[in-house]
Amino acid sequence: MAEAVQRASERVGRYRWVVVGLLFAATAINYVDRQMIGVLKPTLAAEMKWSETDYANVVFWFQAAYAIGYIGFGRIVDLIGARLGYTIAVAVWTVAHVAHGGVNSLMQFAAVRFGLGLGEAGNFPAGIKAVTEWFPQKERAFAIGLFNAGANVGAIITPLLVPWITVHYGWRMAFIITGIFGVLWLAAWLIVYRRPQDHKRVTPAEIAYIQQDPADPIVPIGWRKIITVRENWAYAIGKFCIDPIWWFFLFWLPGYLGTRYGLDLVSFGPPLVAIYILSDFGSIAGGWLSSRLMRAGMTVNAARKITMLICAFAVLPIFFAQSIDNLWVAVLIIGLATAAHQAFSANLYTLPSDLFPRAAVGSVVGIGGTAGAIGGMLMAKYAGYVLDSIGSYAPLFAVAASAYFVALLAIHLLSPRLERVNV
Repeated sequence: MAEAVQRASERVGRYRWVVVGLLFAATAINYVDRQMIGVLKPTLAAEMKWSETDYANVVFWFQAAYAIGYIGFGRIVDLIGARLGYTIAVAVWTVAHVAHGGVNSLMQFAAVRFGLGLGEAGNFPAGIKAVTEWFPQKERAFAIGLFNAGANVGAIITPLLVPWITVHYGWRMAFIITGIFGVLWLAAWLIVYRRPQDHKRVTPAEIAYIQQDPADPIVPIGWRKIITVRENWAYAIGKFCIDPIWWFFLFWLPGYLGTRYGLDLVSFGPPLVAIYILSDFGSIAGGWLSSRLMRAGMTVNAARKITMLICAFAVLPIFFAQSIDNLWVAVLIIGLATAAHQAFSANLYTLPSDLFPRAAVGSVVGIGGTAGAIGGMLMAKYAGYVLDSIGSYAPLFAVAASAYFVALLAIHLLSPRLERVNV
């Protein structure tokens, strides 16, 4: 059987990688839209007289909406599928993103960030659902790592493109111009995406390759069942621990570089680009490593957890970031941490499809994403309090250095073998 699958894999088409390309593009746009507030923080804070707590409150309301939207879209994509679910998500966040260009107060900014958070929350539940529909288990971590790398590409594009638009046309126009990307992606998605069995461009051999794993029943599975399963909470607690660290990097890193190294709207672009290029490498490498270990004969349990443990150790040096005086040494340390986060995250994102039937994947991803967003809300409040009260990033970097070990410990205690569950 294994030899037959291998021979089939050599003859199958590769249209599933076109789907990954679309997911990659959506994730890049998603991160351009969400990261713009971090890049524009000095400009907005100066014009609107924001304190660190004011800025933290704007981030908080984005996270609150993200928490609501994540669990909502997790259920929605299980019920209506990835194609329509993704369409709704991108439409909502694009409208909210463009609306940023017309706001004039802290309350209005919080309101449009709330709308952005609702829509953007659908990106990963829909994307992981699409990967579950289009890839066998052994390729999912790599596929998720590839499309998750779009987050870093978006984070690279933002500090290069947005300051240029802002300098020449103003920050309001920056939101309107970048909103065009979402409209173009929606058109491509509706033209290209179908389930494999409904797609004219997919060969029978590729469909057989995609569906090589044991079939599971495609029937609705309610939250009441899912929340009683320990493996659901293994994923959710993992997200609660690590997602706030990524949000911290995304929303506070430009401000940190400006404060610590005297950089401005234009000059912090190259350091941010370097950090997120390293992150991009980490996202792909993390998915590749666990997939490679599985092909070498390791179990899913060993491959995923060994990879995540390596990542947790790679984040540790960020504990010392605040004390580093050389900008580019700090960039290397922070870039290593963000790369390790993305590698850890690529493997964590595969757990719902590793452990649960397809009909439950979106809901499990949604519950985990909501847990991560709640962690992000707490991190936003904590960051605002720490920076306004003591003015040091050291406590925040200390939290970042330890979070991944806590996440992996929780995952291991709740799911020692990462075995598929019966719900």
